[in-house]
Amino acid sequence: MNRSSMTGPGESTDLLVDIIETLEACGVDRDEYQLYDSIDVTALAGILHSSSGDVEVQFTVEGIRLAVTPESVDVMIDEEPS
Repeated sequence: MNRSSMTGPGESTDLLVDIIETLEACGVDRDEYQLYDSIDVTALAGILHSSSGDVEVQFTVEGIRLAVTPESVDVMIDEEPS
């Protein structure tokens, strides 16, 4: 899910919504997990928006691997060995 680059108090809320919407798009109901038990969204937003270089944070929630950058929340797909 794409999101506009923000800097301010609402950025962690927007990031949280993007993560939840991405998980829901993968079929994970928001009642199946406690996101705050897995990650600190405020700290994650701080990391993403404080770096002057390319930054990507990866984590897994309910078996769904996510890659989060300042611009997007993406699902990581495992490639099948050929």
